[in-house]
Amino acid sequence: MIGALRTWTDQFLGRGAAAITVPIFDGALKPNQILEQAEIFAELEAPEDLATDGTSLFVADGASVLRYDGDTATTAVQVDRRITGLAIAPSGGLAVALDGTEVRVIGGPNDGRSWTRVAGKRLNAANAICATADGRLLVTDGSQTQPYDRWCHDLMSLGRSGRLLELDLADGSGREIANGLAYAFGVASVGKDVWVCESWAHRVVAHGEGRWGLPVVSRLPCYPSRLASAADGDYWLTAFTCRTQLVEFVLRQKAYRTRMMREIDPRYWIAPALTSGNTFLEPLQGAHLKMRGIHKPWAPPRSYGLVMRLAPDGLIRYSLHSRVDGKNHGVVAAVECYGTLFVLAKGRRRILKLPVAELERRLLS
Repeated sequence: MIGALRTWTDQFLGRGAAAITVPIFDGALKPNQILEQAEIFAELEAPEDLATDGTSLFVADGASVLRYDGDTATTAVQVDRRITGLAIAPSGGLAVALDGTEVRVIGGPNDGRSWTRVAGKRLNAANAICATADGRLLVTDGSQTQPYDRWCHDLMSLGRSGRLLELDLADGSGREIANGLAYAFGVASVGKDVWVCESWAHRVVAHGEGRWGLPVVSRLPCYPSRLASAADGDYWLTAFTCRTQLVEFVLRQKAYRTRMMREIDPRYWIAPALTSGNTFLEPLQGAHLKMRGIHKPWAPPRSYGLVMRLAPDGLIRYSLHSRVDGKNHGVVAAVECYGTLFVLAKGRRRILKLPVAELERRLLS
């Protein structure tokens, strides 16, 4: 009764969960054009994820895993389905998520080990994998109701069915660490804790000893995606797009959302996207985006590119941006390899390359 009364009061006054305010980009999140100005390392057909063993870069591209040694690319793995998540397996080989419905180890002593169900539930939208130091795999299963490609449907449906899973390579067992997550997308092993991204809740939370579900970083002005370790104990956190007041308003209008999802092509929903500016049919057009033919960099973003560097306590040290007037949007993965940060801008199907030492001098000096 008290909860229902609070919900009604929030809706009437436009506060609490009913508020449509969005945190601003400021401080360590102050916008720049570093991602937009970055060197293009590769342009691919269907890139999905990145991984590294410290010397080589591995890229999930469609049903293949490409291995880059310097600028030379070879095919490391070829499978029969699209790869939606990628990690280096603890004892060698690669761990891959296949079309969101299976996690499989390819190569190494655990070659062929596979999971399609965990805790009695089928994998549905497996999108990120992380290997731990003690030989386990951590996996995020984004949604139990929508497949991997329909992440926007999950957002518009206010989905909260994501799961954080732990897979044991030794005996092939698996367990569910957490469920009911607002789209689980990205995981990292941090000491005795596990960090997991909740995209629709705009936060990263920790699960572990004394920190069960405790936010590490919250109230982000973006939708976070995958996490990866940096060379000095920090972490790289990506965000595939940013929040806007218009989308926040639509998420609170059930009748409108239901009709939009039923009658409009998903490409033209008032919703986040991995890329934008490709057709005159898109929403968010006109003078609030362009004036005298110039795209305003402070216009409301339908798509965006963002990478954040997190300290071990969750503090954002600095950030790299491709703003609304840029093209390197839909950033879903970033890994550090031999002093270079590789960033996957899925919206443009390209990998960007940035020297980490130069970034540090430019942003922290």
